[in-house]
Amino acid sequence: MKYIKDLKEGDRVSDIYLCKHRQSATTKNGKPYENVILQDKTGTLDAKIWEPDSPGISDFDALDYIEVYGEVTSFMGALQVNVKRVRLCREGEYDPADYLPVSSKDIGEMRRELLKIVESIRNPYLKQLLEAFFVKDEAFLQAFCRSSAAKTVHHGFVGGLLEHTLGVAKLCDYYCSAYPILKRDLLLTAALCHDMGKVREIAPFPRNDYTDEGQYLGHIFMGAQMVARRAEEIPGFPPELSQELQHCILAHHGKYEFGSPKLPALIEAVALYYADDTDAKLETFKEILENASPTEWLGYNRLFESNLKASRIDF
Repeated sequence: MKYIKDLKEGDRVSDIYLCKHRQSATTKNGKPYENVILQDKTGTLDAKIWEPDSPGISDFDALDYIEVYGEVTSFMGALQVNVKRVRLCREGEYDPADYLPVSSKDIGEMRRELLKIVESIRNPYLKQLLEAFFVKDEAFLQAFCRSSAAKTVHHGFVGGLLEHTLGVAKLCDYYCSAYPILKRDLLLTAALCHDMGKVREIAPFPRNDYTDEGQYLGHIFMGAQMVARRAEEIPGFPPELSQELQHCILAHHGKYEFGSPKLPALIEAVALYYADDTDAKLETFKEILENASPTEWLGYNRLFESNLKASRIDF
């Protein structure tokens, strides 16, 4: 198959894609048409079905796999597919791995790295809490390893939550060696737990969209809630230690304007905020560069508040 990232204006399309989204609409003249978003593991692409009642257009819904026939055109500088025919595909005609973005890192190896960090925690209460999630709760661990860290922005792929969590934890481990004042067990536990609420906030692939619970509560609150409940199940778990861990999670976005319900009050919370921000921003920049030409300026980016570019100097 020809992946979405390789398509260009004028190409003819006759491949199977995942229908990420479908919505009926009408033109200014009142003529009905269909807005469709196609997806494979390399990205998404807008498509238009201008003749939805045509006999060549099979009935299909969002999250169906469909064989699309059409032509790649350009509208306002963006590529889209002018769809002529659609066929609903049967299971066995496609490999789901071709349609879901997946971490470039080995998920099994990352899982083993995470468990090594759990093993390194010395505080018996924090270690029991981590083991309750990542060792004894196989369903949670499976979901955690398959989840994305975001709908878009950064680490928006299968294994993204695990990859981001490890990135944050490794930065925090470095901070502990550079700044011995930091309490490693508290900071590393907070790093492993800081985004665990995303398992409930974002539905698994191929949907990868916000759940009702996620819309209402958000991953920060849910993560703190999950930690508090597990801590209550561990006999003798110190209440203040539970509160400190919850605080790190509640404050890990650092600022109110970034959606943080609390500002960091512990040095470990400050360290977690900067580790999370660093890993998220550098991954975001990396993903931007992977889809850009190194010879061109990339235009103004609102997240970085700058016109971005890749360095062309090799050392």
